[in-house]
Amino acid sequence: MSKHNHQTTLEHIFAHPMNLNIEWKKVEHLLESLGGKLEDGHTGRLKVHLNGQFATFARPHGKDVSSRDELMELRHFLEKCGVKPAAD
Repeated sequence: MSKHNHQTTLEHIFAHPMNLNIEWKKVEHLLESLGGKLEDGHTGRLKVHLNGQFATFARPHGKDVSSRDELMELRHFLEKCGVKPAAD
């Protein structure tokens, strides 16, 4: 996946209004491209270590991010890690 695709995924995560049409696989690829270490946890959860921070996310049952709460968790985690979309 290209750097442009990762930037687009990051922009979708931080978009206002919220966009729940974000493929979870693209989120995982983004986290890995940022240097995140991803690990499968119990009961389908994903453990993520990035920039000295740690979070656990429930993988959605479908292919896309499944809820506004999940998207907000992801946004907050990325912000805590110092990751935001590039300014135009």
